[in-house]
Amino acid sequence: MLEEIRISGLGVIDSSTLELGPGLTVITGETGAGKTMIVTALGLLLGGRADAGAVRKGQKSARVEGVVDARRLESFAGGVEEVGGEIEDGRVLLARSVAAEGRSRAFVGGASVPITTLGELSAPLVAVHGQSDQHRLLQQRAQRDALDRFGGAQVQRLRAAYVATYDRLQATEQELAEVSGSLHERAREADLLRFGLGEIEAVAPQPGEDEALAAEESRLGFADTLRTAAEQARESLSAEHGGPDALGAAAAARRLLDGVREHDSEAGELADRLAEVTYLLSDVAADVASYATGIDTDPARLATVSERRAALTGLTRKYGDTIDDVLAWSEHAARRLLELDGADDRIDQLRAERAQLRAALTEQAAGLSQARQAAADELGRLVTAELGGLSMPHARLTVDVRQRAAQAPASVESPHAPIEVAGHWVRYGSSGIDEVELLLAANTGSEPRPLGKGASGGELSRVMLAIEVVLAATSPVPTFVFDEVDAGVGGTAAVEIGRRLARLARSAQVLVVTHLPQVAAYADTHVAVEKSSDGSITSSGLTVLDDEGRERELSRMLAGLTESDTALAHARELLDVARAARDEA
Repeated sequence: MLEEIRISGLGVIDSSTLELGPGLTVITGETGAGKTMIVTALGLLLGGRADAGAVRKGQKSARVEGVVDARRLESFAGGVEEVGGEIEDGRVLLARSVAAEGRSRAFVGGASVPITTLGELSAPLVAVHGQSDQHRLLQQRAQRDALDRFGGAQVQRLRAAYVATYDRLQATEQELAEVSGSLHERAREADLLRFGLGEIEAVAPQPGEDEALAAEESRLGFADTLRTAAEQARESLSAEHGGPDALGAAAAARRLLDGVREHDSEAGELADRLAEVTYLLSDVAADVASYATGIDTDPARLATVSERRAALTGLTRKYGDTIDDVLAWSEHAARRLLELDGADDRIDQLRAERAQLRAALTEQAAGLSQARQAAADELGRLVTAELGGLSMPHARLTVDVRQRAAQAPASVESPHAPIEVAGHWVRYGSSGIDEVELLLAANTGSEPRPLGKGASGGELSRVMLAIEVVLAATSPVPTFVFDEVDAGVGGTAAVEIGRRLARLARSAQVLVVTHLPQVAAYADTHVAVEKSSDGSITSSGLTVLDDEGRERELSRMLAGLTESDTALAHARELLDVARAARDEA
């Protein structure tokens, strides 16, 4: 529910605050006083298109803020938190600013959001009706949704079951199309995988084998060079024929230092370290000699290794940078081949599943359609009765529930083939097999026509009011706004409009912009838009009227006079009648 609207710099409104409570709030004022700016401000909060021309002259920008009580609006509150907005004491601040140069910004709970996000979050909060804004219930989808809500728990349950089956059928159809449509591609892919796996199996590579063979090939290819280097290194370390070598030099140095050990302990420590070096040189010399002896020239082995490496290289060119990568590809290819070989079984399984889902969908669609038809008859009867009280005694509203006929398909296995319900082939969609449309016969003998074509502006306003009154108990919208919904209406019809707006206000918050005193008399809260001018700039402000103020405002609306005794008496009478009607209800 909207608790407050703050407007600044918008049209003739410099700065005003409108506090809203439950029940019926009416807004009245002289022509041009700025009543429509209230609806314009609401439109901005609903994410409507911004008009820089609406920014008040001399102001840099216009700003509209709305405080929403979100304590009973769980979906809305969740959406606010998702966009990073804050909820304080169960309230959310919505804001929209429009700069004079045309730039517009939106805020939800203090967080800056795109205009579309503001619209998506706030649109379910308010339903706006007016002479130029009857779009919501003129859309067939909205009419079908309204009928389903009116149908209550039974229709909702049937629709939910149908939607679940429909979604499963669509998923099955999509998977079946993908599997069936790619049979040739799958066959080609399977052949390529089998060929690759055959090549790898023929070579039978081992993990890390490519690296090990590369090292062995390098050693075999340079065997003579390696042996010569090792023998020369051994000779340098330990000469066989008494020539100078590292081992002899180290031993001589140790003996010299060892001979003077008794004169200096440090010389002794150095001699000990040289003894360790001598032992190490002796070990290394032995290892080098063993290494040199172990190097053999084996042309046959070298040829074998080179041939094996060539086979492995052939695999790494196709299936991976290393043999380990090749083996990983082989494992993945084997799993993928199992999937491809099982495609035929999957197709049979999906076809059987599709047949079962189509049978279930057909049964559910028929049940949902029957329930809708029963609800449609009751909705038409109730709205027609309401229209009789709105000075449209000869009007008749019917809710047409019809199916979209289709030709019998060549095969029910065709994608999205129609279904057969009660001996007739019909198309189906995400909401069932039904097209729902509200039709109005405005006069006796006239043919029912779609709402947008079968009623004048004033009649359409009353039809919309009658529909909203009937749907009020099931409507998810917490706030209704009627902008001059009573235009072109007077007399008894005006009184009945006021009465029904008051009835609607018992289950929802209702905001009405009106010129009719008969409607204004039913208000729980009466707000007057008052215009003033300093000779150069015209401004408008909002004033909540007390009882005396309401009498004067109704007097003005009745006779154009605020101090006429006759008009005041008539205003008091209107207020008394309205008060009595509300008390009786």
